[in-house]
Amino acid sequence: MPSTQHSQSTTTALPDDAPASRQPTYDGTEPFPTARPAPGARPQGWQVAATALIVAFPFLAVVLAGWVLWGRLINPVDVMLAAVFYTLTCLGVTVGLHRGLTHKSFTPNRALKIVLAVAGSMSFQGDVTGWVATHRRHHAFTDRPGDPHSPFRYGTTMRGQLRGLAHAHIGWLFSADHTPPERYAPDLLADRDLRMVSAAFPALCVLSLALPFGLVWAIGGSLHDALTALLWAGLVRVTVLQHVTWSVNSLCHMIGERPFRTRRHDRATNLWPLALLSFGESWHNMHHADPTCARHGVDRRQIDLSAAVIRLLERAGWAKDVRWPSPARLEAHRRTAPAAALPAEPDRDRPTASAPTVSAPAAAGRPAAAC
Repeated sequence: MPSTQHSQSTTTALPDDAPASRQPTYDGTEPFPTARPAPGARPQGWQVAATALIVAFPFLAVVLAGWVLWGRLINPVDVMLAAVFYTLTCLGVTVGLHRGLTHKSFTPNRALKIVLAVAGSMSFQGDVTGWVATHRRHHAFTDRPGDPHSPFRYGTTMRGQLRGLAHAHIGWLFSADHTPPERYAPDLLADRDLRMVSAAFPALCVLSLALPFGLVWAIGGSLHDALTALLWAGLVRVTVLQHVTWSVNSLCHMIGERPFRTRRHDRATNLWPLALLSFGESWHNMHHADPTCARHGVDRRQIDLSAAVIRLLERAGWAKDVRWPSPARLEAHRRTAPAAALPAEPDRDRPTASAPTVSAPAAAGRPAAAC
């Protein structure tokens, strides 16, 4: 980690939609400028309590799991159900919320769009519209003022990075820094199907836990069997997926390799130990180099299960206009390529009404070349 010492900035932060000429200068090492929240901007008590419940309740399940396992073995049915529900909800996040809805890496048919949005909502990571808006904002201001969950929020000193790591992993969830969907996800707000899925988020969280419990109960299991299924295929599964996702936010901006060029201050990395559990999301450096690309693991031996699923959906005719990477564009993004290898792109730092998907490079096009 960089150890450059820097003093606290005294510049007053401006809204992220302020004109560029009024934005404070950021050199990439100092803490982000801060400002007092506007009146009424602090989260209400019920919002903090709801967030704490979503985060802490599954985590407490891990403690309960230790008690359940004391002197016992886990039921194979629990393992199978946990794997199935982890796969479904993880794909809902990676293929649905992330590559599909946020970055438009492919165009799903209506049924697939709804199924993926529902599956992603069952991961307990927030409603569809809020998830997409926050992630688009992250790409618009990666690792600089305006980024909702950068680990460099408090600077690049050792203390600042440790504090920032905690913020990027989980602390940002309790922040008053709200991301307006009207600005970052107007296309989702205009979609009736996705508005309904977003509104159903609390019910989908309940369903996510009720399904493993109900399935085991329905096939003739005892109450104890149903409760252990709820524990392992419900609560523990949710906890693991939450922390895998949050690790991409935190660890994949601090640890790993950076073979591809990204924008100034963007420190996204490739972190191979997370590749399998994250279904390819931890090839984060490549993703930030070319956000609309449907495949993140583009080099040999880089596992990307999400891209494999998108390929299957394309062959089935359920996904079209898939943005597969072309060899020429990949080489142009590599750090070994000349700096002028890629065509000039317009400033992607500010979302506009004509381009709500703020992370999509205007020059990316839709290359048809296979990976």
